[in-house]
Amino acid sequence: MSDRIRVAVIDDHPLFREGVAHTIRSSKSLEVVAEGACADDAIRIVKDQLPDIVLLDVSMPGGGIEAARTISRVCPVVKTIMLTVSESEEHVAQALAAGAQGYVLKGTSGPELINTMRAVSRGESYVSTGLAARLLTIAKRPPTAAAHDGDLPELTKREEGILDHVARGMTNKEIAKTLNISEKTVKHYMTNIMQKLHVRNRVEAVLAFQRKANGRPN
Repeated sequence: MSDRIRVAVIDDHPLFREGVAHTIRSSKSLEVVAEGACADDAIRIVKDQLPDIVLLDVSMPGGGIEAARTISRVCPVVKTIMLTVSESEEHVAQALAAGAQGYVLKGTSGPELINTMRAVSRGESYVSTGLAARLLTIAKRPPTAAAHDGDLPELTKREEGILDHVARGMTNKEIAKTLNISEKTVKHYMTNIMQKLHVRNRVEAVLAFQRKANGRPN
């Protein structure tokens, strides 16, 4: 079907890769167009097949983050999702900075992975809920001595509350229902937050606040 989301799966563990491919094929809205085992495979496949989404492992040969960086440069239309065991906040930040639109931990359920790919195909960004929550917890810690008050974003309590819900993986619609406000209002707040923090999407907003709160440069 021409309207299916075309996915390439890149992982150097054949059994895991086959399992992910099987999960994708179980969805009527997704299809696997290619498989590979390393960064070179990923870049070749992206150039030859131009999939909608490519799944990459952080620790695969050649480096998944480096592959994401190259893909975002040579084929920016292709969206990348890291599917990895690494729970390192630094890896999350590096992957998103390299152009990845998603960061998902291995062990996630099949339905969650499929929903993540659908969301990313719509232009959304996603980080596994547990990781996102940890990132926001770090962001809420008191700033270090290296940080200056003037460096911190002036977010309102409402905006911080919305970021908290974003970190839990909630959609704008879910946040609106929880806070008893309209979805349009949530979108307005998110636009304002992203402009304040000079970021492109929801996940980068959480990460930017974390970096600022801990006195690290963006």
